[in-house]
Amino acid sequence: MTSHLLPTYARVNLAFERGEGAWLIATNGDRYLDFTSGVAVNALGHAHPRLVAALTEQAQKVWHVSNLYQIPEAERVAQRLCDASFADVVFFCNSGAEAMECAIKMARKFQSASGHPERYRIITFEGAFHGRTLATLAAGGQKKYLDGFGPVVEGFDQVPFGDLAATKRAVTDETAAILIEPIMGEGGVRVVEPAFLRALRELCDQRGLLLLFDEVQTGMGRTGELFAYQRVGVEPDIMALAKALGGGFPVGACLASSEAAKGMTAGTHGSTFGGNPLAMSAANAVLDVMLEPGFLDRVRQTALRFKQRLAEIKDRHPSVIAEVRGEGLLIGVRAVVPASELVDALRAEKMIAVSAGDNVVRLLPPLIVSDEEIAEGVARLDRACAQLGRARRTPRQEEAVR
Repeated sequence: MTSHLLPTYARVNLAFERGEGAWLIATNGDRYLDFTSGVAVNALGHAHPRLVAALTEQAQKVWHVSNLYQIPEAERVAQRLCDASFADVVFFCNSGAEAMECAIKMARKFQSASGHPERYRIITFEGAFHGRTLATLAAGGQKKYLDGFGPVVEGFDQVPFGDLAATKRAVTDETAAILIEPIMGEGGVRVVEPAFLRALRELCDQRGLLLLFDEVQTGMGRTGELFAYQRVGVEPDIMALAKALGGGFPVGACLASSEAAKGMTAGTHGSTFGGNPLAMSAANAVLDVMLEPGFLDRVRQTALRFKQRLAEIKDRHPSVIAEVRGEGLLIGVRAVVPASELVDALRAEKMIAVSAGDNVVRLLPPLIVSDEEIAEGVARLDRACAQLGRARRTPRQEEAVR
């Protein structure tokens, strides 16, 4: 059948018709263990009753009214996010890229409002991924995403990952901010050392710069804290959220301190759909679940058990897995074989995972995943690794194993 979708995705020939918690049911009835979660989006799994009830109730009231009017649901989500974080104010949008665009604009506007309009450049890190708009592609700086789209948006200076000396050298009189992911998701689940984040905070304070965190993938419980920055106690001035914030409904948010946001006055930014009642009902339902006592404790405990089991798999299959990395339930398995082969082998075991940079396969189960489902995921990974290990052995090596 001819598809009329723009061919910007290399889609797998697999479609799902419904989901139940950590499981997806394909159109042919096969059940798949979902360790992708829509790329860290479906944090509460599929068809979570609290989300279904909230959206169903709101859908019968009002979906959209525009930001020309007060939206009580948005006020409530904003207050809850601020109460749970460093932030004083929130701007709602629809995606991670939009949240990052707001963060970039806000950082530049802060410097202008502070009497330094010449400060507009933002330091970023090689291997980062901040979105697919022209500005966020420039922030990431990856050639494979930039090729063919004309002049690169000006104002971003990439430095090597984790290189503090290079970061300090990159600061000039035109620098406005430093932007970083506390854990690089798309870039290979590379965890930024806490000492490096503390050093960035100190550098920003010394030089009058803003510190921006991209928590689009790490935020909303994925690392075992509501926000990844809370693991290390380093507060940003501006933070972008999306993905899990709506539990699958498109919601993005840019959080900031009142000082960092001081230039963002009426008319400086906007979004047609951002913060509408339907989206906010989803975000409030997600917060209802994640802020319940014990929820994040359980995520941390589950993650610890999962990583322990993955370490055993790594030791058992050194010809397939080189390293296990990550925090919470944002886990990366750096493969010896091509990462795409491990993703395919897992899918053959009826388990879905997603690749990342640095030849890494991301394992992103929903935060509500049970211990039994973790055990099942580990068993399927074990079988996939065994299959790949056999395929890579010579006949003589295979005979020796027997």
